[in-house]
Amino acid sequence: MADVEIFKHDILIVGTGLAGLSAAVEAAQRGKDVATVSITQAYRSHSSAAQGGINAALANVAEDDSAERHGFDTTKGSDYLADQKAVLAMTEQAIPRILELDKLGIPFSRTEDGKIAQRPFGGAGYPRTCYSTDKTGAVIMMGLYEQCLYHEVPMYEDRIVLSIGEKENKIKGVVAINLITGKLEIFQASAVIFAVGGAGRVFKDTTNSWHNSGFGFVLPYFKGVPLKDMEFVQFHPTGLATNAVLLSEAARGEGGYLRNKDGERFMKNYAADKMELAPRDIVARSIQTEINEGRGCGPDGDYVELDLTHLPAEQILSRLPQVRELAIRFAGTDLIEEPAPIRPSTHYTMGGISVNDKTESEMTGLYAAGECSCISVHGANRLGGNSLLECCVFGKISGVSTSEFVEANKVDDDALEVLQKEADEVEANIQNLFNGEGSEDGFKLMAEMQKVLSKNLGVFRNKEGITKAQETIKDLKERYKKIKVKYTGRIYNWELARLYMLGGQLHLAEVIVEGALKREEFRGSHCRTDFMKRNDKKFMKHTMAHYDVKNDTCKISYSKVDLSIWEPEERKY
Repeated sequence: MADVEIFKHDILIVGTGLAGLSAAVEAAQRGKDVATVSITQAYRSHSSAAQGGINAALANVAEDDSAERHGFDTTKGSDYLADQKAVLAMTEQAIPRILELDKLGIPFSRTEDGKIAQRPFGGAGYPRTCYSTDKTGAVIMMGLYEQCLYHEVPMYEDRIVLSIGEKENKIKGVVAINLITGKLEIFQASAVIFAVGGAGRVFKDTTNSWHNSGFGFVLPYFKGVPLKDMEFVQFHPTGLATNAVLLSEAARGEGGYLRNKDGERFMKNYAADKMELAPRDIVARSIQTEINEGRGCGPDGDYVELDLTHLPAEQILSRLPQVRELAIRFAGTDLIEEPAPIRPSTHYTMGGISVNDKTESEMTGLYAAGECSCISVHGANRLGGNSLLECCVFGKISGVSTSEFVEANKVDDDALEVLQKEADEVEANIQNLFNGEGSEDGFKLMAEMQKVLSKNLGVFRNKEGITKAQETIKDLKERYKKIKVKYTGRIYNWELARLYMLGGQLHLAEVIVEGALKREEFRGSHCRTDFMKRNDKKFMKHTMAHYDVKNDTCKISYSKVDLSIWEPEERKY
């Protein structure tokens, strides 16, 4: 029997980004016994890297903006795959949520008359992106973190959740490894919220931190909870060409230009009305097309330029200080004086753990919020500024939902028995990695996975490339059984952690590939060059991936899209 330490809480939140902290604050304010467990310190979560802003139809700049217009822009941007009632619920809650954050002391940038400042973002009909210079995610994170400290929310840091304990489709808690001690720990809970961020690290070139492994997606999946729309992966147009670090959409919102090797603002050829502020999928494809057709910059023609040199230096210094700093640090270019080299980079996961608009999954007591969830409010393409909004709105809603749930559902008597058995299985998996055959290098397998996905499931895709990825992932899953962890110490064993999670990442890659292969159309971020039209008749539906335990693979089915408010139409910008 695995040697474990046991913790008990009514509500456990896995992850401490904006969604997790929003849930924790809400539950704590309601007097619930809530705790968080995370791979890193709360204030270092990947949400803190979100730069540009958070959307809400406050109408501080454009007086005729509204939640309905915000909802329509979001639905159109999603290429009509978003569930429309969920979208409208988000955009309606956006306004009071921003005002609530403002009252908490979040230092939003201001207009001259003292209102929260708003800038234009891609795909939006109005300037509705509230911001704090270009560090919006970080300042909201710190405000919510301070609220958690005020409410004395327990935070179990430097832990990685490795498994879920469930019985008869009801959550019992989770099993985690404590990186500090190297020991397994059991967390009993009546309700568990997954708020583990994105999955960018299954790809090679990504704006995501190493924490966004995607491993948290597959833990509910392995226990019967479906993953929805995982083939829809967003590629941010302006990742630095040197290392994929994000240069915020705020740079284009403030008036930045995109130029090819001839100095041409080429977006006029793709989205003449919106130009650089077209939705991200359109801008990313436009950039990649310029590169593919020989109009890229540099000796290899493998990037275009983000040009801010026409903007006043004071505007860059006051509104884009972090963007400028990142370009200087990682590309050696000062945006006040010269353009920065950029190209599309893997950025955001539109799909995720399937939940409803109350953040409830198909497993009793299991909830999900933020990027790891799929409600769905982003559909086939997310608009910039809606990710922080989703986290803050649905994170809060998950705090409400779980608080109401635990009032009627306490930790079951058999929870410890179920979780102890789960811990024994996890420990057996760890020992298998320590004592494996060792004929395969796990990190080489990881690199192969990332490379094949980036090459074949990037901005442009086709059957030949996706099939190649399918074959490679299948092979990697078999080779994974032959890896061995070389360092067998237990304290801060990152080799063990990374390679343990790799097993789950390979399954997640498989889900992405299978969904992409079967969706034979061009919709949003899913650009099939062999099917260059949106096919509403056949594919106006959500992709649902269930884990097939017997065959150790995924089964694809489909579910309906909520089209109850706006009629689908062709996307034009």
